[in-house]
Amino acid sequence: MLPKISYPQFELVVPSTKKKMMFRPFLVKEEKILLMSKDSGDEKDILVSIKQVVNNCCLEENFDVTTLSLFDLEYMFIHIRANSVNDTVKVSYKDKEDEKIYDFDIKLKEVVVDFPENVNSVIKITEKSGIQMKYPKVTLYEDKEFLQAGADAFFQLIVRCIDKIYDEDQIYDCNTYTFAELSDYLENLDVKTFEQIKEFMGNQPKLLYTIKYKNSLDHDREIEMTTLSDFFTLR
Repeated sequence: MLPKISYPQFELVVPSTKKKMMFRPFLVKEEKILLMSKDSGDEKDILVSIKQVVNNCCLEENFDVTTLSLFDLEYMFIHIRANSVNDTVKVSYKDKEDEKIYDFDIKLKEVVVDFPENVNSVIKITEKSGIQMKYPKVTLYEDKEFLQAGADAFFQLIVRCIDKIYDEDQIYDCNTYTFAELSDYLENLDVKTFEQIKEFMGNQPKLLYTIKYKNSLDHDREIEMTTLSDFFTLR
């Protein structure tokens, strides 16, 4: 019998819940998953593979990756990658002012999640009634109906992000209602309330890493990196 392989463990904090969880680095089998999705060139396949890698690497019992928000998943994948391969990745950007290309070393462990200020997830309809919103979940990119929604995608996304509805008598858990029932409820909201919901949806937490440098004209320049594709192409 071959010897068992031991792996280092490290702790990550889930940005949306602040819960601490233990992880291991990803292994050759996870790297194969990533490379296969990269070869497909399909963004949906890549996100599904990232979800699988994060799920595999978590050492917590009863961990359910589908409960994570999208930005949680991206953040955790970046930090797992930093502990698995290398904390530093090299990126290049073309400066739009002097047209020169600049190379930078990015420290993945310094990537954070930026939470917008003054954005409330509780949308009041009246003083005694309202809607509790939630962030988009990682299951979004496996939702065939949503992926085929076309021009209606934003409205369908909002429906999927309604967590609870409340009035002075009761709290209604939206998991117990159909998509059609929730859609009908939204369509009968007043426009002012719906604008508040759109503001919440348009100000989601996101990855953030800021590069500051001087270009060849001696001007201070800044680059904000906010998506997975800003940092690397998986490997």
